[in-house]
Amino acid sequence: MAIFKVEGGHRLHGEITPQGAKNEALQILCATLLTSQKMTIHNIPQILDVLQLIELLKRMGVEVEQLSDDTYTFCAKEIDFDYIQSEDYRKRCTRLRGSIMLIGPMLTRFGVGYVPKPGGDKIGRRRLDTHFLGFQKLGAEFNFDAGEEFFTVESKDGLKGTYMLLDEASVTGTANIVMAAVLAKGTTQIYNAACEPYLQQLCKMLNRMGAHISGIASNLLTIEGVEALDGTSHTMLPDMIEIGSFIGMAAMNQSELTIRNVSYENLGIIPQQFARMGIRFEQRGDDIYVPQQDHYSIETFLDGSIMTIADAPWPGLTPDLLSILLVVATQAKGAVLIHQKMFESRLFFVDKLIDMGAQVILCDPHRATVIGHDHRLRLRATKMTSPDIRAGVALLIAAMSAEGTSIIQNIDQIDRGYKNIDGRLNALGARITRLDDCEVK
Repeated sequence: MAIFKVEGGHRLHGEITPQGAKNEALQILCATLLTSQKMTIHNIPQILDVLQLIELLKRMGVEVEQLSDDTYTFCAKEIDFDYIQSEDYRKRCTRLRGSIMLIGPMLTRFGVGYVPKPGGDKIGRRRLDTHFLGFQKLGAEFNFDAGEEFFTVESKDGLKGTYMLLDEASVTGTANIVMAAVLAKGTTQIYNAACEPYLQQLCKMLNRMGAHISGIASNLLTIEGVEALDGTSHTMLPDMIEIGSFIGMAAMNQSELTIRNVSYENLGIIPQQFARMGIRFEQRGDDIYVPQQDHYSIETFLDGSIMTIADAPWPGLTPDLLSILLVVATQAKGAVLIHQKMFESRLFFVDKLIDMGAQVILCDPHRATVIGHDHRLRLRATKMTSPDIRAGVALLIAAMSAEGTSIIQNIDQIDRGYKNIDGRLNALGARITRLDDCEVK
């Protein structure tokens, strides 16, 4: 098992370009199953979750060709359904939460979809009801083998369009249902649909393939089913979570950093939330420039009450950035309440920040109050374990700013979402060494 050895106290300087968006990639790659024609996908991030999904598609029978470091072609002429019921398929899916989005395309094109209960981050219960309730609305039959933890969805007479009101604005749930509906007979309306930029990207790509989707970027999608879809090419957006991570990293480490090609118009409220933390930055064309600043002060509300930052469905703040904002607040001037509404275990990593000397009060599984040190007291180096992708990077940011050398274990979690993060940050002046666990004295 690999670990990071992080020597803290080194400021960053230079330029960095964000990778392609992880969450978009998982949707888009699953969508390649919707057509028998060739799909060319650009700006695919070379990260563990995405590479595992590409390998899974290969084993399912999809013809995959890598044209360059970040460009692949996919051609799903046929699917090997014997493999889909194999133990190898089961094991690979259980390691990858994004595998749940294979069901929608398989169901609508082939009439049946199989997937075991997917894995992913250990950040509390992440229910799948929205996906399967949507499939049932379209006329599919659903079965879950509790003993085997295996989902089967079948459509013997074909899916039929309908109106549905989703019980939650689930991004993966919306994506899965949209992919199922594009080949259904008749018109489907999805109300309370997620409308994140990555979901918009999926819908726009499907329309280029011949789908008829209207209402894109709203919470009411209308989908007129078609008989078949063509191939197309598609380019991923830059990863907004990585962009936010770099903004927070620059501020926390009092560094000067330029983040290139960020697709600023697709960042939504993210820049505003970092500005509320007192972090200065400039939009320069499609780049973000973060100047070196020795201090940043958290704003208060207009009545003087403590700032609260909470996640919400898009265009609200994505929950994936709350871990980053929390760790950045530990060196701010002022206080902030971080309210993680969606996942009850995502704030539990703060115990390591407290061990490092951060002033954090974990109010309950969803809320933490942070009183910043204003860079008057540096965090202490320590040994810690990455519990999930985002908390892992938050801990990496803390270690980079700490006094001394920290050890971060279970960095496979970080690799799931961040491409060569140690190499890219070392090029900017960080001191991060990747080692096998046995090499640590």
